[in-house]
Amino acid sequence: MKRERTVFLAVCAALIASGLVCVYSASYPQALDFGLKGSYFFRKQALSALAAVVVCIAVYFFPVKALKWCIPPLLAVCLVLMLMTLFTRFGETSLGARRWLSIGPLPTFQPSEIVKFASILFLALVLGKGDERTKIRRQVICGGVCLSFALLILLQKDYSTAVVYLGVCICMLLLSGVSIPWVILGFGFLGVGGVAVMLSEPYRVKRIAAFLFPNADPSGINYQVNIARKAIESGGLTGKGLGLGYYKNGTLPEVQNDFILASIAEELGFVGIGVVFALFVAFAVLGYRASRRLAERDRFGSFACFGFTTIILWQALVNAAVVSGLFPPTGIPLPFFSQGGTNLFIVIIEAGFVFRFISNSFSSEKKEVPAADGGDLVFPEKI
Repeated sequence: MKRERTVFLAVCAALIASGLVCVYSASYPQALDFGLKGSYFFRKQALSALAAVVVCIAVYFFPVKALKWCIPPLLAVCLVLMLMTLFTRFGETSLGARRWLSIGPLPTFQPSEIVKFASILFLALVLGKGDERTKIRRQVICGGVCLSFALLILLQKDYSTAVVYLGVCICMLLLSGVSIPWVILGFGFLGVGGVAVMLSEPYRVKRIAAFLFPNADPSGINYQVNIARKAIESGGLTGKGLGLGYYKNGTLPEVQNDFILASIAEELGFVGIGVVFALFVAFAVLGYRASRRLAERDRFGSFACFGFTTIILWQALVNAAVVSGLFPPTGIPLPFFSQGGTNLFIVIIEAGFVFRFISNSFSSEKKEVPAADGGDLVFPEKI
């Protein structure tokens, strides 16, 4: 137990620390171009990380029963925030997308990031119940909630977040044992909706066409991906050295955000990229092992641990696929690394929950057992 907990903490610390270093290196030139201190983006990122770590400490000691009571109100707050972003003056539009919310003195943030976090807890709470008689009804409720939030995310023109969000929701529904016909129906519905969304805006059609025919418009919509590939290739095996990258100096737009992986590859080479993804693999292995251990005695913890592990791994894989040109261009941040306070804050808190579940997976003080009437799971004082 102690060894696995220690390894997970070391993995998370390495991801956070290396992410901050890479953000500093990638964002330094752009901060100077804006007339700011070179450490401007780094300091904002570090403050978000520090705040998240403080919340993680509180989460570790927060009673599970109280946490479950907080989930429905949290989901309701997410709904209000999403509607405020879309339909009130507090919503902010940037690059044609209305994804950010600015309320008084609070920092600007993306409510969709909180939606992903709250939805995983909600799915874990509902799908983790032990009553087989209401299993299908619970799965339908969860599917309806997920599709409703996915629609709101799409209305914000945040299509990449919608893909990630629906992906993790589908994985959790599959884990709950949803029948194959329902999966086929769901994928068919999403497929039709996805095609409709793709054809609704000309620039999305251009993105798909540019992905299928990468040489058709190398200096246009494919510019960022093409430059990212050049940066990756120029890094070679060991890279040019930390801080010595060329493409971050205005050649690769917004390199500290969704394309930070290209900067890492240029400066640290394939060795650096290998270390980064070795950390993600270790994170995933430890998270999934804890989820499996909890499956028989804490279904809520098992589902939540699975969901948080999956969404972090899924975002990392999609980001890598986009940067390397294996997936159509879309705005998916690399967890722990991409500059963005809301995303980093939520990702670290998700990691904090996984750490708690890893700890709980070794505990034998309380075990979940089905109620005698087949109803919800209960926690007896002694087993």
